[in-house]
Amino acid sequence: MIAPAGGVDGIAAALFANGLVLRGGFNFTLGDAPPPGQSGAPAKSMLLVGQVGAASWPHFLRWREKQSRTIANPLDTWSREVIGAVAETFSARAVSPSDKPYLPFQQWAMRAEGLKPSPLGILMHPHYGLWHAYRGALLFEQELPLQALETPLHLCDACVEKPCLKSCPVDAYSAQGFAYQSCLAHVRGANGGPCRSGGCLDRNACPYGTAYRYPPEVQAFHMAAFAGL
Repeated sequence: MIAPAGGVDGIAAALFANGLVLRGGFNFTLGDAPPPGQSGAPAKSMLLVGQVGAASWPHFLRWREKQSRTIANPLDTWSREVIGAVAETFSARAVSPSDKPYLPFQQWAMRAEGLKPSPLGILMHPHYGLWHAYRGALLFEQELPLQALETPLHLCDACVEKPCLKSCPVDAYSAQGFAYQSCLAHVRGANGGPCRSGGCLDRNACPYGTAYRYPPEVQAFHMAAFAGL
């Protein structure tokens, strides 16, 4: 967890004003190969930025109303603008999960928050379930005061029924992994309406974090982006 001290509080407040939250962080160690920070020198610490539930959605919609409808990947663009402005204010470098070459956001998240993947590949959070995401990270060229992480309970270990593996009509998720092409074809096809309008049936079947479940319009937005619709 992040220690509530100094500039970290200010960063959290600046992000919260846009519906985003700090999701943990860590200081890089000698065994790491950290990406460059703001000046190009190796970063010494990293803070993850993400969303919890749909808290950021109204902020994104207000921004989108003022933008061209032809913007590709509008949510990524909005996230970059918000996190980039915070980074500039606090002398950090902002990076995004869509940056190329890709940065190890999944590994960073597991290290920063102690989370493990669910059977769907999404990291399972002990409070938010599957209803959270990472929108970017802030890289600093100085170490930050961060508290030692307590390993959270992995809820999937206690879930015997695994409804997340039983609800998809084309069995997109299994022990063999994610059948991307089968999922894509179904979502785009004549029988994919429930997935297009209400989101992934497997994800929605998870019993954890339901208070943070994305509303149907948010899930439809993400499904349209996934399917290229």
